[in-house]
Amino acid sequence: MTQSLKEYADLYRRPGPWTTVFVDATTGTVDTLAAGDVRPQNVRSQLEASGAAREDVDAVEAALQRGTGQPAPVAQFILVRQGTTELSELLPGARAMPELLSVAPVPDLLPLVKHRPESFPYVVAEVGRGDAEVRLHYAARDVRNTPESVEKVQGSEENLSKFPGGGWAQYGYQHRTEEVWRHNADDVAAAVDKVAGSSGARLIILAGDVRARALVTDQLSKASQAMVEQVDSHTHTEGDNPEDLNARVSSLVAEKWATEQQEILDRLAVQEGQDNPESATGPGGVVRALQQAQVDILILSSDALQDRTFLALDAEPWIATSEGESLAAGVLGEAPGPAALLRAAALTDADVVLVPGGALPDGVDVAALLRWPTGPGVPGSS
Repeated sequence: MTQSLKEYADLYRRPGPWTTVFVDATTGTVDTLAAGDVRPQNVRSQLEASGAAREDVDAVEAALQRGTGQPAPVAQFILVRQGTTELSELLPGARAMPELLSVAPVPDLLPLVKHRPESFPYVVAEVGRGDAEVRLHYAARDVRNTPESVEKVQGSEENLSKFPGGGWAQYGYQHRTEEVWRHNADDVAAAVDKVAGSSGARLIILAGDVRARALVTDQLSKASQAMVEQVDSHTHTEGDNPEDLNARVSSLVAEKWATEQQEILDRLAVQEGQDNPESATGPGGVVRALQQAQVDILILSSDALQDRTFLALDAEPWIATSEGESLAAGVLGEAPGPAALLRAAALTDADVVLVPGGALPDGVDVAALLRWPTGPGVPGSS
């Protein structure tokens, strides 16, 4: 449920101004094709009115033109600085927030974070006694049940069916059959372990032959076994409806996702009322914790702080509520609250989680779980 922005830390350190564009990029119908034709010019006009540099506007227009031709629905996220497109991504699925066109001292990654909340990698393996298909999915990108990768495992088919006769011949044949099944299951388990381990998968869903599922589960690593959920569906040989399997998989993913989010909120609730809590709530407390690189997980309400700004700094402590807090760092300028908080989280290696409005207690719109507890209060202070 959390996501790391560490990969963007270098980008966040680069001087601006930054032009951020987040727009619908859908094409494919008469209406959307027409909209796609005029979109670059409309965006150009709005950016020019916002004071964007000509070289940046040119770069945005070129990126929009390169991003056409994707099936609906799809959005495009673009970051441009000094005439260079630093980031351009097509994001499948309906937009998670309104379109955004801005010029600011720091990049605004909120649309990207909202659109693909931690991606949530998971593995679906349909297993048989002789073969298997291991699919890697990312929940936030997977709007059309299209896997990120597919690995097919073809095992031995020798003695795959048990001998129908009797006596010692039957016993020997069945023994060899069981050995073939186990060997095949070992190959499938190795493939699942590899895909899950390399992707950081958080859930492994096993479907297919019931005996094969049991054998594969036994052969998985302990780490993989802890993530396994089994689904009684076999679309390859028993003709089960793939849509039914997809629906069950979606339900399991949503349940796991919600559970992880609730665990974070429960951890926050446990800290409430503690003398020296490992948490901070509210903009002031969270900013102070970010300034000390104390934040482990930044918890941001999805529509929080839209009208609030913070100062973005060019060095530690990276964020401030006033110039007096900037220490020796230079002030880059005012940045929208969510953008400034996400930047500070990335630059201090904190994870981020977005939660629905109202999920945080008592009207709080931003909170944090900390790496170490806050100190005791100073007597007489407020």
